[in-house]
Amino acid sequence: MLSEKSRPVIEATLPLVGSRIGEITADFYKRLFAAHPELLDGLFSRSNQRSGEQQQALAGSIAAFATHLVNNPGTLPEKVLSRIAHKHASLGIKEEQYGVVYEHLFAAIAADLADVITPEIAEAWTEVYWLMADALIKLEKDLYAAQANTKMWIPWRVVAKEAAGKDSMTFTLEPADDTPVTAAKPGQYISVKVQLPDGLRQVRQYSLSGDAGTSRTFTTKLNDGGEVSPALHNDVEPGDILEISNPYGEITLKDGDGPVILASAGIGCTPTASILRSLAVAGTERDVLVLHAERSMDSWALSGQMTADAAAIDADLQLWLETPQPGAKEGFMSLREVDLPAGASLYLCGPLPFMKKIRDEAIAAGIPATRIHYEVFGPDVWLAN
Repeated sequence: MLSEKSRPVIEATLPLVGSRIGEITADFYKRLFAAHPELLDGLFSRSNQRSGEQQQALAGSIAAFATHLVNNPGTLPEKVLSRIAHKHASLGIKEEQYGVVYEHLFAAIAADLADVITPEIAEAWTEVYWLMADALIKLEKDLYAAQANTKMWIPWRVVAKEAAGKDSMTFTLEPADDTPVTAAKPGQYISVKVQLPDGLRQVRQYSLSGDAGTSRTFTTKLNDGGEVSPALHNDVEPGDILEISNPYGEITLKDGDGPVILASAGIGCTPTASILRSLAVAGTERDVLVLHAERSMDSWALSGQMTADAAAIDADLQLWLETPQPGAKEGFMSLREVDLPAGASLYLCGPLPFMKKIRDEAIAAGIPATRIHYEVFGPDVWLAN
């Protein structure tokens, strides 16, 4: 809870700090990597730094957290914190690293706001930071404790590498040692670490696209401007060892018997395919509506798996293609064209503009925001907006 002493200070300075937080976080990362260049090796994404997405995500999370404290005294933004904690746990963030972040973040704040900052302002924003940090540390400790092992990175052997539509690849892994395997929930992701030609190790999160439980199958789409997917697609072969994390992610299928809507676009089908697979394996009697948007039929990475699983449980599968094809709707997905089941929960994944559009249409159609669950690949820049 934000103290009564700090609350009016945060309320008064939030517009100023919010307007400058993007510049502050950019300066923060420069200071952080100048002092700790080792953090770019196997932790922070070099490409996300270049694109500015990491800065946007950090700025958005801080602003969202501070705004919540001001507008909702006595509570914490649990969904925001949960999303960040799962991402942090998938990277192996440690408690002591929050002190390092504080040092360089507040040096950036002091430099950017040098003309206006006072001891009272610095003290209030320090309180905000440590409220957020302490909440995340607690959540992350709980996530680590729930795993079947105490390791961050675990060796798994690639046993199959198969093309999955245009520019996509599915990797199937098996344990390469006797580390106990943490069971994954449908919709969760793993972090995958690869070493690049320049020797730097980089990490990306990929949703598990096949069976949940103790198996590990993930599907990636080639990103020509990225670093990890080209390494996976071009260099990794069956028999190779990959270092992966335990499974994380809070966007998982919730218990219940109400209708389920799975809406995805592009490679965003990977978590929804995992959820659909779990429903098919269980022989669910729930009403399931599967919606997917794609550029063309040959670009749909998991078309065979999703079509078969939908048929197995008599789910309604509807497809939108930018390239016309019989049996599919032409153009871009719109929920206005769909008869949505009453009382449904919506699981959503795809490019950010797509998710914003579908979420808005879902709310307009009467689906409560509390029953709309979305997964973001990479830094969560949605918060920044």
